[in-house]
Amino acid sequence: MQRFATIAAIVAQHVEDVSFLWSRRRHEIDGQILGEVDIGRIDQRLHANIEGMIASGEAAWNLALARFSDYAAPAELFAIGVLSLHWGSRKLLDTALDGVRAIGSGIAGMSGAIACTTRGKLRAFVPQWLDEQDPLLQTLGLIALTHHRVDAGDRLQGFVLSPDIGVRTRAIRLAGIMRRRDLIGDVSAALKANDPGERLAAARALCLLGEAQYAYATLDKLARADGFIGREAIDIRLLVTPKLEAKRWLQERLDQPSMRLAALGAMGILGEVSIMQWLVEKMRDPSLAYTAGLALRDLIETDFNDTGVFTLDPPSLGKEFKKVEDFPLPIADKVEAWWNENKGKSKRFMSMRRLKLDAYRTAFANLSAPLVDWRRTRQHPAWM
Repeated sequence: MQRFATIAAIVAQHVEDVSFLWSRRRHEIDGQILGEVDIGRIDQRLHANIEGMIASGEAAWNLALARFSDYAAPAELFAIGVLSLHWGSRKLLDTALDGVRAIGSGIAGMSGAIACTTRGKLRAFVPQWLDEQDPLLQTLGLIALTHHRVDAGDRLQGFVLSPDIGVRTRAIRLAGIMRRRDLIGDVSAALKANDPGERLAAARALCLLGEAQYAYATLDKLARADGFIGREAIDIRLLVTPKLEAKRWLQERLDQPSMRLAALGAMGILGEVSIMQWLVEKMRDPSLAYTAGLALRDLIETDFNDTGVFTLDPPSLGKEFKKVEDFPLPIADKVEAWWNENKGKSKRFMSMRRLKLDAYRTAFANLSAPLVDWRRTRQHPAWM
């Protein structure tokens, strides 16, 4: 880290923009709204501001630390992590690691920083992280291997069997991505783990290892969970299940009141456009409209941001929508009219979620196909 003559306001803007842009990227990277060109524009701006931070030297570091002191969040930790890894300073990196330990969600910011750092700059740290007895450092080492698609070799089994849940979960994820079929037995044992996140990682890994049938029961139980785990379990279950069976499986969940909303949100995965009229009717129900809109975005490869069939103003749909807090909401009549006019004729658009689903669908179906990293950096001119 060097000292340069800098303009404080400009440096502060770089630091703030790095945190904001990474946070937005993280929020949108698996979503239905943005596509790879949209993410590419965010990446172009993000990396330009990272370069601005790096060029600002000590001034950027001090401002990044001050910002983290005011807002102890993953996005602010991301900026600190990027700078410490780029400069290769163990002292600065220790400060970043202290930040990870200070906030429960800090590892997400450090994971993002690792993903943005080249293999060459990580090489000085990752082997030592993996050699340490500190579970946090081992976890970061496994995160680095996962982001950069590097196998841990003979050591991976030891990490899969680690007494630390964070290390185990990351190692199981890496075993699936690297197609380590020699670890099927150890991964299968994790299906009985107490933690639902670890069980989900094991089920996903088994699907990537060509043993999906052993994961079905676990996925079925996890599908009843709230939030990310439940949604992810449903997605994986549908992707690895033959289509006719998957339709029956999803219909059974639609018939269960406790799972109806989650099942509705996954309807688009099967690609059955015959459900369009049924889906439009669900959009007229305030309790189902938002989720039906998400299913629509999965079902039809169109950039709905340019169609005018969604609204950011729920009350505009009627008084019964006034208490709906989630948006954008589909406008049922406009969706129906758009579909009748454009079916099969709209410009193809792949949301980031569609890219994710397709990456997993391909990898689940073919053991020789790598799991494509749909989250990789894409840079497109921000002004286009």
